[in-house]
Amino acid sequence: MAVVKWLLFDVFAGVGLQHQIKHIMKAYIIENFGSIEGITLTERPIPTPGPNQVLIKVKAVSIARRDIYILNQVYPLPPKQGIIPLSDGVGEVVSTGTYVTRFKSGDRVAGNYFANWRDGQMNMDVMDQLGCTLDGMLAEYVLMNEEWLVRIPANLSWEEAATLPCAALTAWSALTGPRPVLAGDTVLTIGSGGVAVFTIQFAKMMGARVIALTSKNSKFEALRNLGADAVINYTTHTDWHQQVKELTGGNGVSRVIETGGIDTFEQSVKSAAFGAEVTLVSSAGVVNNSTALLKSVLAPLFVKMISIRPIFVGSRLSFEAMNRAIEAFDIKPVIDKIYTFKQVKEAYRYVAAGEHLGKVIIVLNQ
Repeated sequence: MAVVKWLLFDVFAGVGLQHQIKHIMKAYIIENFGSIEGITLTERPIPTPGPNQVLIKVKAVSIARRDIYILNQVYPLPPKQGIIPLSDGVGEVVSTGTYVTRFKSGDRVAGNYFANWRDGQMNMDVMDQLGCTLDGMLAEYVLMNEEWLVRIPANLSWEEAATLPCAALTAWSALTGPRPVLAGDTVLTIGSGGVAVFTIQFAKMMGARVIALTSKNSKFEALRNLGADAVINYTTHTDWHQQVKELTGGNGVSRVIETGGIDTFEQSVKSAAFGAEVTLVSSAGVVNNSTALLKSVLAPLFVKMISIRPIFVGSRLSFEAMNRAIEAFDIKPVIDKIYTFKQVKEAYRYVAAGEHLGKVIIVLNQ
């Protein structure tokens, strides 16, 4: 009888342990800033959705350059210590709260970079960001308000869709907005990161001509295959604005997608045509002679009536519009490398090195 009691105890204890394990998830947090070693793997209970919330089983995430800035505390918006990092991620809806109407179990979704920015002008009320001031996507499960989410394009895999929330939406916003790029316009891109690559793809979809800058001859073929009409190595052509002018018959380009920040801004302005727009995606850089920079750009800005438009990713409705275009034109994001959930620090190091072309992905729950 005693043996039977112990066997029954073992059985029920085992079931209880399995039940407990099933309700525990793994999540990375930024425990300490300033180093990749400050990213720590933790365990916590799988959360339960509130009335307006959605529980998502994460399938893939992507690391953006901004995630390196956040880790190193050089990002414009101060991050919270202990935050789950990464804004870019996708997953499957597992369960929903009582009042959720936009999604159901089984839906494929992504979080919006600015969680509360639905539409209209950016303002301080909607500045909270996933992976910075709000918990991000680098976890097995995430809990989000239904208004923070969008459906992902049906033509994309989990890995492909994970590239969209930051880089793709930034490129989309840079080409659309108040003065959208039109067929026949010429667009200049800088580098081969996610924003530049998506810009090439979207600009060609819109019927524009694209001139791409890169620091590596080894990337010429890949950029051309994406649709770039001309490629310039900006390290061998240090006065690359002259090559841009030659390629445009002396006119310059109608749109510069300025991802190089201060380091490339002067030559971006010199590359621009009359009435062009320089869309400022980044203010990063190491040039420190601001007086000389101002003198060299103010005259051409004024004389050629060039507009400067800073952008910061995009709203939820812009995200949804972009996804419709991706699906309609069957655009496929470029993935450079894929890591596992156990290789998060390796993935961070690879992105920090800046040698990738396209996006870097981490897969989980697959």
